Amino acid sequence: MSRIGKLPIGIPVGVTVTLEDNNAVTVKGPKGTLSRKLSREMKIVQNEGQITIERPSDLKRFKALHGLTRTLLNNMVVGVTQGYSKTLEINGVGYRAAKAGNKLTLMLGYSHPVEMIDPDGISTACETPTKITISGIDKEKVGQHAANIRDKREPEPYKGKGIKYSTERIRRKEGKTGKK
Repeated sequence: MSRIGKLPIGIPVGVTVTLEDNNAVTVKGPKGTLSRKLSREMKIVQNEGQITIERPSDLKRFKALHGLTRTLLNNMVVGVTQGYSKTLEINGVGYRAAKAGNKLTLMLGYSHPVEMIDPDGISTACETPTKITISGIDKEKVGQHAANIRDKREPEPYKGKGIKYSTERIRRKEGKTGKK
């Protein structure tokens, strides 16, 4: 049995989960609504404030889908109740970010500013010119938007200049050494 897949998902107060044909799931909560079509092979059972996932057999494919289906459904429930956020830090002389409306403007040492528009359901905030917080209810969209911002100038290993996650550690390299 899958260790993750067998865990029940608790449905908090104020959250409604709607199961439709072909495992189309809609989760409504205080922060918003998320919909997703999950794998048809998995059986989703909802009873008494809990959701459990059952698999048809012990084939390797079904074992993998078992944990995945449970995790995706749990992420939806957590997203509509608490939401998700990622924090990015900008390091480098003259590197900074500014927010105007739904447009994020990044000055990253290029000859031009890099402008990014927030996707639907995702919001970015600049607490300081060197700190960006991305938040939303969909874990995948939050992570993807954070990765897209980070891709504009990834941290380099010599001085650590660039955009990095706040929890990320950059392995530093030693610079060139002179002749002896």
